[in-house]
Amino acid sequence: MQRHNEGQTRGPLFYIGAGGLVLAMGVEALAVLGRHAGIPLLGALEIIQACILLMASAAMLSATLNKGHATVTLLTARVGARTRDFLHAFAHLLSALFFIGLAAGVLWLAIESWNDYEQSELLHIPFRPLRIVSLVAAVAIALVFLRDMWRSLRGRS
Repeated sequence: MQRHNEGQTRGPLFYIGAGGLVLAMGVEALAVLGRHAGIPLLGALEIIQACILLMASAAMLSATLNKGHATVTLLTARVGARTRDFLHAFAHLLSALFFIGLAAGVLWLAIESWNDYEQSELLHIPFRPLRIVSLVAAVAIALVFLRDMWRSLRGRS
């Protein structure tokens, strides 16, 4: 992994997200050129939607791992260290619960429609792998927030 000036690393998540972005941009560029040339690229939106899932999942997990989410310190800057650690732990718990809820919803949808062999309309992109990516990302983000909660409770934010 390469280190950069802000201490963040460019690991697999960076390249998954970047690859999704490059693919989405390439597909959209071809679709626009095709429309102007009278040769439309059917299914471009379906490909772009799958790319967005990869980009968003990688970006959310990367931001969580690198503590890159926006935070407001109006309250935590004015309390003692112990209270600050408790408030951070509480925020991490709420965030973990949110992503656990998302994971539960994705799992529920996946279980309900597993044998339906859902796929996109034009290109027949299967939804199963996309739901698995969503589930893995949501569970991973929840686990990172739980880890950070534990660290905050131990006083090592």
